[in-house]
Amino acid sequence: MAEAAPRLIVTIDGPAGTGKSAVSHRLADALGISCLDTGAMYRCVALLAVREGLDASDPEVMMPAIAAHPIDFDWTTHPPAARLDGEPVGEAIRSSNIGTVVSIVAAVPEIREAMVAAQRRIAGIHPRLVSEGRDQGSVVFPDAEVRFYLTADAEIRAQRRTRQLRAAGQEADEAEVLRAIEARDELDRSREIGPLTRPEGSILVDTTYMGREEVVEHLKREVCAAIGTSASPSC
Repeated sequence: MAEAAPRLIVTIDGPAGTGKSAVSHRLADALGISCLDTGAMYRCVALLAVREGLDASDPEVMMPAIAAHPIDFDWTTHPPAARLDGEPVGEAIRSSNIGTVVSIVAAVPEIREAMVAAQRRIAGIHPRLVSEGRDQGSVVFPDAEVRFYLTADAEIRAQRRTRQLRAAGQEADEAEVLRAIEARDELDRSREIGPLTRPEGSILVDTTYMGREEVVEHLKREVCAAIGTSASPSC
């Protein structure tokens, strides 16, 4: 019987607009491992609050709702599709109004604790994983084999996010997107539980002037250098 491949957790943290999601999926593909979009989990919580008309900041109403409406992923799709109550919600959770509510739910300690526990359970099932978010290397997987922190100038991040929204058929004003990104950055950095911060010992990557594939290749080289062929036969 062939031995199981060794655990490989790669975390990618950083603020909005640094390219985390797209880069994470491509890096996972390049390494032949799974990918976990933790931001989608918080967006599912935000969507739940909007659909049910709940106060997203109140854990007394949100926690029972989260327990009653399962959030998971369909691991048979590529990339894994986020689901709420078994329903794929990939498009619904990317709308601008959901983005506003995400900042609220992400600041609720009880919700963050529940999401962290869920993310660790997922890693127990999928131990070879690229996990992206804002606290993956600092809180969720501080013992990850490789940890990255992506950054980029706020103006560039706003341009990227604006293009993403317009490509999805949504109206987007770049100045408004920039203000929203800066406000989200402040909320993420100042929250009590799981604040956005560069994990100590993580690899800093400034993506301001890097193309997506350039970032992916850079991260893959770093993973291969740290782990060797145990990371992926492609190393």
